[in-house]
Amino acid sequence: MKLDILAIGAHPDDVELGCSGTIINEVKNGKKAGILDLTESELSSRGTVVSRREEAASAAAIMGAVVRENLGMADGFFRNDEQHQRKLIQVIRKYRPEIIIANVLEDRHPDHGRAGHLISDAAFLSGLVKIETKDENGDSQEKWRPKMVLHYLQDWFHEPDLLVDISDVFVQRMKSIEAYSSQFYTRQSDSADLQTYISTPDFLESVVARARLLGKRIGVKYAEGFITTKKIGIKSLDSLVLVET
Repeated sequence: MKLDILAIGAHPDDVELGCSGTIINEVKNGKKAGILDLTESELSSRGTVVSRREEAASAAAIMGAVVRENLGMADGFFRNDEQHQRKLIQVIRKYRPEIIIANVLEDRHPDHGRAGHLISDAAFLSGLVKIETKDENGDSQEKWRPKMVLHYLQDWFHEPDLLVDISDVFVQRMKSIEAYSSQFYTRQSDSADLQTYISTPDFLESVVARARLLGKRIGVKYAEGFITTKKIGIKSLDSLVLVET
């Protein structure tokens, strides 16, 4: 299956927090989007691997993703090395996405930045013909390089290179985040559970506040921000006036 967009996160819920609004937008526009989680978040203080799988599946359905995979890399201990790059190259060549959306390149959680660099490097290497990989059936894969790799904002603020209006899908976006009831505060959350950095009401409030702040930058109610190491090109100046500021 060929995808238009492949969103990748170090942990299940990274994609939801960083770019779920953009994914929902693109799905509504007829694009095929898939999600790849690098780890199963087995080191998370709350929830279990099993509960996280169920939450990830629910969130993917809310976003309209046509596929969600997990590479089973070691939470907290995966590396940006040849072994991990080759595993990721196989998936990139399998789905041949035009755009990859990835973790940010530097953040509070070391997995995020490490994943961002791993994904960026694998996306480039995937386009080299002399790197040989095989699919699940043992057949050789053709090289593939996405046209763009975007990095979504996470805990630390980075000045975005691109802002996407998600106002029309904001409620749906928040439902995809709230699907992770083991991780984030909901009315159904058990107050007796171990409290973490992301399990308080304040954290979800900050998620909403970030979207409002970014939306204000482009004159809309809510937005998501992205950074890229590659310059963004357009074919028509019309692209500059699709969102009024």
